[in-house]
Amino acid sequence: MNVISNHMPTAELQALDAAHHMHPFTDNAELAKTGARIITGADGVTLTDSEGHKILDAMSGLWCVNIGYGRKELADAAARQMMELPYYNTFFQTTHVPAIALSAKLAELAPRDLNHVFYAGSGSEANDTNIRLVRHYWAIKGQPEKNIIISRKNAYHGSTLGGGSLGGMSGMQTQGVPVIPGIHHIDQPDWWSEGGDMTPEAFGLERAKQLEAAILDLGVDRVAAFIAEPVQGAGGVIVPPSTYWPEIQRICDEHGILLIADEVICGFGRTGHWFGSEYYGIRPHIMTIAKGLSSGYAPIGGSIVCDEIAETVANGGDFNHGYTYSGHPVACAVALANLRILQEEKIIESVHDTIAPYLAQKWQALADHPLVGEAKIVGMMGSIAMTPHKESQAKFAADAGTVGMICRTRCFANGLVMRHVGDRMIIAPPLVISKAEIDTLIERATKALDETYELIKADGLYKVG
Repeated sequence: MNVISNHMPTAELQALDAAHHMHPFTDNAELAKTGARIITGADGVTLTDSEGHKILDAMSGLWCVNIGYGRKELADAAARQMMELPYYNTFFQTTHVPAIALSAKLAELAPRDLNHVFYAGSGSEANDTNIRLVRHYWAIKGQPEKNIIISRKNAYHGSTLGGGSLGGMSGMQTQGVPVIPGIHHIDQPDWWSEGGDMTPEAFGLERAKQLEAAILDLGVDRVAAFIAEPVQGAGGVIVPPSTYWPEIQRICDEHGILLIADEVICGFGRTGHWFGSEYYGIRPHIMTIAKGLSSGYAPIGGSIVCDEIAETVANGGDFNHGYTYSGHPVACAVALANLRILQEEKIIESVHDTIAPYLAQKWQALADHPLVGEAKIVGMMGSIAMTPHKESQAKFAADAGTVGMICRTRCFANGLVMRHVGDRMIIAPPLVISKAEIDTLIERATKALDETYELIKADGLYKVG
């Protein structure tokens, strides 16, 4: 793949960026001092920056480039669609072929009776849709007071007002995202950080039963739905104990609560199945989708909705909701090409049978490192919890995230994108990564951990807080 090399010098690009570009989830003043890293090209699982450095992207961009970078088929699909019909909306009793075809394909791929799609431009927008959808559904059924949605602390469901309210990240909710009325949060199933003396199995049941307690406390006649990621992504790749999801499913079934699975990260092969819901054997009424739907090549999201909800809403008059770019024809065409590649090249089967087991073997071996207390992985998403004392699972004496930031910096210095969430390091590489590239990933991660270990020992940070 050709990379444009005749760009402005890096320093000039950084100055322009700092002068005019406001970055998401960033201390922009601090970034202006150091200068943004400028990515100029990518191919497969490798990025190229403006200085010509090659970086293995173990985060698939933002968990989304499932089929890897540089797939000409997706560019061609976008170009064809732009020439034929670059844009039209699906308001006013109108539709177009790409939206029809993608909806039919998603109904084919989604489990059980999830046969209907309401499109958005992102996962954040789709979760905003879900808030209105479930409340409208219960209102049509004559239960407008059934409007509370239960979520989890440290969950991520987007950064819009609705999505940020559903999520349980306090840092977002102190910056103009007050939790909208009717949202309630219970604790997350993070055994490593919060399990104490409980076994993972007992802890998983205890955290799941918090949902039942909340339903009974708030009132069964008032709780509309429970929303959760099969595996918490941005929260730190929190893999729930084996007892958690079966108990959640039982509770939702017994109390007649809608279950929304946020599949924005887990969907489209990330777990070695088409959807994380299938990995855990859960039966959602709605699945939130985005990211891997188009492998990030075009912005698109949506809600895949079960027959009963779709039919109820269809018979309830106008659903006064939608977006200018709902079912954008170019995004739909790109998503279709992406799904075709996933199917025809049997990428998800390869992940399930070969690549994910190989990555798991290598990743879990990192638990032997003196800095690592836990190494967890599901499919192609993994986390390692760093600690100064494995046996007690202790936190560092430094502020949370201090050691994580040091490790992230050492990862970039060694040609690796590995994200930190607090003092956890996380990965979600493209599904097309090879065994040789996994070996490179592990080699660079190990080197970054080694360097972090030496740095924090020298700085006096390798001690229990």
